[in-house]
Amino acid sequence: MKIKGSLALIAAAAMLSACVSSPQPRSMPVAQQQPQGVEGTWADPNGIVSTFQAGTFNTRSTDNNALLASGTYTQTSPNLIEINMTSIVRQKQSRVNCALINPSQLNCTADSGSQFSLTRRT
Repeated sequence: MKIKGSLALIAAAAMLSACVSSPQPRSMPVAQQQPQGVEGTWADPNGIVSTFQAGTFNTRSTDNNALLASGTYTQTSPNLIEINMTSIVRQKQSRVNCALINPSQLNCTADSGSQFSLTRRT
């Protein structure tokens, strides 16, 4: 009788352990998607902020948010951007060619020959 009782206890334990739910799998954190292209807000080393949005471009000062330049841009290839802008202060039009070096750095050369870099702001 001891064997039957032991087998009954083992069977009952096996059935109960089958009823115990396993822990829920942990959800993986959602990775932040890297920005695509040039869309967004960028800043130069002096803190001047430039915004690229749906083909429009503008640059504003950081102290009083005054508009310094505005214009349009075209992404001529995945890594090349052409900006046509007008300086509000000088009332002068210029063209700037920029290369998207990586998702957070844009190196630019103005038609005057001056060069500058912009860093993506998050």
